[in-house]
Amino acid sequence: MNWNGVFPALTTKFHADGSLDFDTFFKNVDAQLEAGVDGIILGGTLGEASVLRTDEKQELTRRAIAYVAGKVPVIMNIAEGATQEAILRAREAEEMGASGLMLLPPMRYYSDHRETVAYFKAVAESTTLPIMIYNNPVDYKRSITLEMFDELLVHDNIQAVKESTRDLTNVTRMLNRYGDRIKILCGVDTLALESLLMGAHGWVAGLVCAFPKETMAVFKLAKAGRTQEALEIYRWFMPLLELDIHPKLVQYIKLAEQLEGIGSEHVRAPRLPLIGEERDSVIAIIQKGIETRPQLPNFKEEAYAV
Repeated sequence: MNWNGVFPALTTKFHADGSLDFDTFFKNVDAQLEAGVDGIILGGTLGEASVLRTDEKQELTRRAIAYVAGKVPVIMNIAEGATQEAILRAREAEEMGASGLMLLPPMRYYSDHRETVAYFKAVAESTTLPIMIYNNPVDYKRSITLEMFDELLVHDNIQAVKESTRDLTNVTRMLNRYGDRIKILCGVDTLALESLLMGAHGWVAGLVCAFPKETMAVFKLAKAGRTQEALEIYRWFMPLLELDIHPKLVQYIKLAEQLEGIGSEHVRAPRLPLIGEERDSVIAIIQKGIETRPQLPNFKEEAYAV
């Protein structure tokens, strides 16, 4: 598993009646592949995992794997409350042919250090799939500390971290402590360029769902050392990237996908579609971005290294 690069946390597409919309989902996947993303992640926060039934997650995974047909890795997110359920989901993902897992700490119950480590270890021992630990204490109230990683990295298949602590210095701390033993992927769009310049290996991206080419341009330029060019695009991108750090990031990013013609704004309750002044203000941000989007470089394959 190559954890270097841009990995979109894809939204799950729905019809107006709430059923899964695979035509629109695959249209978005096509846009991601055309832009050159390095993998796709299913069923994360943006994928509305909390409102998907288990059978829907399984269907989404099977059909995505079949559609992508090995072009890029397909990563399945696991966000469960019970250890045994997480183990079951991991084994199912391996049986279905997923390339790897993104693993959150236990949901609902705020596990302590010992319990969190035991949970991650139990899942790692249940599968041969490579695992990316999701470290997001802001949203999930558990910080995966360096001391916890010390214990977790005895498992060879724990290979990466989605770094969403919002503490940029954590990238340097992890590189100093582990070198290349664990790949660091920024999980916060508004800190992506900073994280890449500090040495992060990849980016689990949100606004890539609507703006895949621009996201890839920032990543490629950063990795090629073309910092000023990356910065110019990043500054244009920032008002859009800030949609990713709002509690309604799902509605905001889905609206951006719709305005870009590669998605729809349909969500599942308890989320509701945006209305009124809020919707108008988000549309204004997105439309301004579309109207002022920068010209992107023509990349050659050798122009950047990851």
